[in-house]
Amino acid sequence: MKNIFLVLAIFVLSACKEGNVTDRSEDEIQNGRLPNIVVIYLDDLGYGDVGAYGAKEISTPHMDQLANGGIKFTNGYATSATCTPSRYGLLTGIYPWKNKQAKILPGTAPLIIDTAQITIPKMLKRKGYKTGIVGKWHLGLGNGKLDWNKSITPGPNEVGFDYSFIMAATQDRVPTVYIENGNVVNLEMDDPIQVDYSKNFEGEPTGKNNPELLKMDWHHGHNNSIVNGIPRIGFMKGGESAKWVDETMAATFLERAQAFVTERKDHPFFLYYAMQQPHVPRTPAPRFIGSSGLGPRGDVIVEADWAIGEFIGTLKEKGLLENTLVILSSDNGPVLNDGYEDDAVEKLGGHDPNGGLRGGKYSLYEAGTRVPFVTYWKGRIRPKVSDALVSQLDILQSLASLTAADVEGTDSKDLLNTFLGKTDQGREHLVMEATTRTAYREGNWVLIPPYKGPPIAENVDIELGNSDGYMLFNVKEDPGQQRNMASKHPKKVRQMIENFESITGEQFTEFQKKELKQRTL
Repeated sequence: MKNIFLVLAIFVLSACKEGNVTDRSEDEIQNGRLPNIVVIYLDDLGYGDVGAYGAKEISTPHMDQLANGGIKFTNGYATSATCTPSRYGLLTGIYPWKNKQAKILPGTAPLIIDTAQITIPKMLKRKGYKTGIVGKWHLGLGNGKLDWNKSITPGPNEVGFDYSFIMAATQDRVPTVYIENGNVVNLEMDDPIQVDYSKNFEGEPTGKNNPELLKMDWHHGHNNSIVNGIPRIGFMKGGESAKWVDETMAATFLERAQAFVTERKDHPFFLYYAMQQPHVPRTPAPRFIGSSGLGPRGDVIVEADWAIGEFIGTLKEKGLLENTLVILSSDNGPVLNDGYEDDAVEKLGGHDPNGGLRGGKYSLYEAGTRVPFVTYWKGRIRPKVSDALVSQLDILQSLASLTAADVEGTDSKDLLNTFLGKTDQGREHLVMEATTRTAYREGNWVLIPPYKGPPIAENVDIELGNSDGYMLFNVKEDPGQQRNMASKHPKKVRQMIENFESITGEQFTEFQKKELKQRTL
């Protein structure tokens, strides 16, 4: 108990009003209780999709309030440019490229987090926290032979979460059901669920063969089973009473998140609130249709912002806000057309989801992994903008420091003082990943090795970062990565490659080494 009071005394910054922070005594820390912790994690939200990060064509007042009332990091990174790897890195503090299973998973994939692995919820649970996840999971369930009609295990509850209310994978993948603590919600046993990602079930309509049943057309990759008038990835049969309604998903997750913190308000808690917006299919509730003027993608961002405001309002109403550290970020960068005809491109107008960065989801360029990243703690964190280099990897070790937990064997760095605004010193280097390819940031320099493959993913119209030569950018002077400096700084390229390899091991291929010799000498 003495250690807990010592840790809390170190971090008492406190204030009555944001922007006017004054010291408070240890006696005012709710009897020495450890702080609540909430991670709000959006899906495919770009660096430029938030007003506080420069968006002018879309209104996000509640995210702006967190960013402007806390620390807005301008160099905050997800660990990957796609969803499953970034979530793996966030929860485990381990680089996702170290786990070959950490890639975009089908809804039937087995759990990719070893149940013996340390995770944020497992670490905090050991310190006495009540832990919960509400929202998107997409890290696999079961051991490979999953029966959706029985208790589903292992899953979130086996890697540290006391409570889980999730969708298995993504909103565009089957099974389209909610799972609460390992059990499908509202499932009727006389209508069992069947799921397959290789072949359809006899007599079941698909988006490809039955366009007359669709209320949303597919563009690429989303033409299998139809649920709620929307074609999905994968095939599903049965479970009619358990299927979700897409238009109420944001409200459903919000209600569960609110209930979680309300029911545990008298006990330290950790909530991983993994929102589904603005991932496809973009299905705003009727009240939000047309709210952005940018089509469904903009509308679901407005809806997500509303949900965040409602959730923060609940923390305030329950007297929890001043003892809750809130971290807001996104799993990867933005994408417009990601499989459905929803006017994301046609109605974009003057909005730039990338915020001036190059690339996007799936890309090794900056817009793939540099995302909105905010820490907020009312009365404890002084509002500021920080250029410190930080990664979602670092949340685990920083929370360990906050709660005096012992953690070893991760890639996470203790940046607690950075996250609390006590220093602008971040990490020195970072490895970024996109669909198994890696790039390296060191200081203000980013090195992208040569990779075979198309330079642009045509379906989504995003530059991937593939090229036949090394690319070197100073992202402080050239955040849009328009000037490749590799030929002008061959020594810098070699030095960064050496440091990169010391982190990743034998990461560079013979093709890449050959290109280095030919193009940077």
